[in-house]
Amino acid sequence: KENMSEEKQEKTVESKETEKKSTEDRLRMSMDSLLEGEKTEESSSSESKAQVISQIKSNIKLCEKTATTKEVRFLLRALRRTSSLRKSISKEILTDFLSSYFPNNNPLREDLLNYTALGPSSDLEMLDVSSENISLPNLPEQATSIVPEVEIYLSLLVIIFLIDNKCLEPAIDCSRGITETLKKSEYNLRTLDPLRAKIYFYYSRSFELCNRISEIRGDLLATYRTSVLRHDRVTVATVLNLLLRNYLADNLYEQADNLVSNIAETRDIALSSNQHARFLYYTGRIKAIQLEYTDAGRHLSEALRKAPQTSALGFRKTIQKLLCIVQLLMGEIPEISVFRQAGMKSALAPYFQLTSAVRVGDLVAFQEVVKTYRSVFVADKNYTLIHRLRRNVIKTGLRKINVAYSRISLADICSKLHLESVEDTEFIVAKAIKDRVIDATIDHENGFLTSKETSDIYSSQEPLEAFHKRINFCLNIHNDAVMAMRFPSKPRTETEEERKDRLRIEQELAEQYEEDDEDDLI
Repeated sequence: KENMSEEKQEKTVESKETEKKSTEDRLRMSMDSLLEGEKTEESSSSESKAQVISQIKSNIKLCEKTATTKEVRFLLRALRRTSSLRKSISKEILTDFLSSYFPNNNPLREDLLNYTALGPSSDLEMLDVSSENISLPNLPEQATSIVPEVEIYLSLLVIIFLIDNKCLEPAIDCSRGITETLKKSEYNLRTLDPLRAKIYFYYSRSFELCNRISEIRGDLLATYRTSVLRHDRVTVATVLNLLLRNYLADNLYEQADNLVSNIAETRDIALSSNQHARFLYYTGRIKAIQLEYTDAGRHLSEALRKAPQTSALGFRKTIQKLLCIVQLLMGEIPEISVFRQAGMKSALAPYFQLTSAVRVGDLVAFQEVVKTYRSVFVADKNYTLIHRLRRNVIKTGLRKINVAYSRISLADICSKLHLESVEDTEFIVAKAIKDRVIDATIDHENGFLTSKETSDIYSSQEPLEAFHKRINFCLNIHNDAVMAMRFPSKPRTETEEERKDRLRIEQELAEQYEEDDEDDLI
């Protein structure tokens, strides 16, 4: 028994020692994993920083190439790359670039450095990004001169950095100073047109985020006039959309319509697909407010077609919401596939319920939907247009009653449509008959509505109008496609006199070569 007890004690001691070793090993492994995680974070942060620096350097080289070759396409390529860079730009990176590329005597250097210092430090700067394996790209030494394209491009990066980090007041001051700089004569260069348009876009955006967009209306009008005189097409299209957005923000639809009506041609706007899509959306909203629903639906459909299909989801949501209301106001019902698009299902859910109420003609359900989603409709700035749908709901209900009943009293119509009184019902029914919504007659003495026999719709003008509408749509698409095509330039054809001169010169040269050959033989 004593031997067995001793063996048991030895086994317990051994088990405790093995458990202790296993816990020590686990702790050691966890510490090693933490250290490895920190190293990977440092290496990934240093890699991302090196990538951002190299991309900005390549963009600056493209700007310098634009300055030397006078080809704007290189600058446009740099601007397209900037949209993917803006989330990775930090205060440290911007400071290094401004210090390296701006000479000391440049008046913008100190201002841009001061504005950059107001921005918050990013996570990349809080971490220790010094890694032995990864070397950051070297920036050039202190520059003695800078081309205007690089100067304005780096200023644009500072404005974007301030707006993305919610430094709105410094962004307003910085963008205002750069716009004043662009008005100088030495910056009146054709290669600066895309950068000028971007600067004014973010200039307006900074004021809009501070709810001070009405302060720059006069400045935008002056810029638009100057751009038209300079034939700066990119800036004309951008500033025109900024002016329309400025007017619509303060509900100045009449002024916006006057501005649009004074535009003779829209070729300058059509040069950029994005600006053309914005212009069509603003024009469609103006037409919808002014009760021109057919033109509004046409403009909104074109804007939805020209909008980017893989990005700009918020813009497509806004267009689709307004287009649904315009279609309902025209008496059309949007297809159910519209409300099932990827990424739009939740945003269009209130409009789907609204469409269902209008399609059925249920006034109570329509009022309930408007009351439930009132805040959503107000935020989308569609609440005024939705109020106009009440007539359409009543008209739909009257059509169903006209088809279902050959004779019905006005009191029953009032109860079915949930109207206020029989007198109002009589006026509404009379207006519907006058507008040819229903084909019926009213017996005012007995208070009855008598429906007429429904005629064959194919014997009316409706099929002809429907086909005419579709044919016009196809023809407009064909015309737009033809106008958007680009053809190679035709070679210059020589005249008869030039051809004779060319043949004479070739003959003289041939005779001269023959004489030279004979002299060599002699």
